[in-house]
Amino acid sequence: MATKVYIVYYSMYGHVEKLAQEIKKGAASVEGVEVKLWQVPETLPEEVLGKMGAPPKADAPCITPNELAEADGVLFGFPTRFGMMAAQFKAFMDATGGLWRTQELAGKPAGIFYSTGSQGGGQETTPLTAITQLVHHGMIFVPIGYTFGAGMFEMENVKGGSPYGAGTFAGDGSRQPSELELAQAFHQGKYFAGIAKKLKGTA
Repeated sequence: MATKVYIVYYSMYGHVEKLAQEIKKGAASVEGVEVKLWQVPETLPEEVLGKMGAPPKADAPCITPNELAEADGVLFGFPTRFGMMAAQFKAFMDATGGLWRTQELAGKPAGIFYSTGSQGGGQETTPLTAITQLVHHGMIFVPIGYTFGAGMFEMENVKGGSPYGAGTFAGDGSRQPSELELAQAFHQGKYFAGIAKKLKGTA
């Protein structure tokens, strides 16, 4: 039976979405793993999004909290807001109280990826503060550590991400994920899917 990996994200300007797409490719490269992309619901009105210059949403379906329980492992992605996950994603997590009561997600592996506006804008605080959500659900946090190898030590070029997970810098919004950042995202997907598969195999 295939291992189901869900990639659940929120992306306002497309940066997190691009990481999600690459993570999906990485996870799908592991034999016996089925991967599905999901978005969390938007909480801002279209009028407000328009004034903020947000592009139309991608065609990934919106997930409901209960659908999380179908996955064998989940990767959560979001942009940062003042060093923490965006309110849209927090609103989704706040709606998972039913799963928390039954501990439906306990024992499932979970990973985190993210986007920040600047180098000091939350590349570590964003995933660090998000771990509390996983802890209360009893999920197993799977960081990438330094398994990405030399790419973790890149000093010549700007690169997002950390041992917590893949990341990118959006800057003023015009910067897009670099090849190295996308490669790290692919690695995270592949690495995470391998662990999710192992955990399911020993269940």
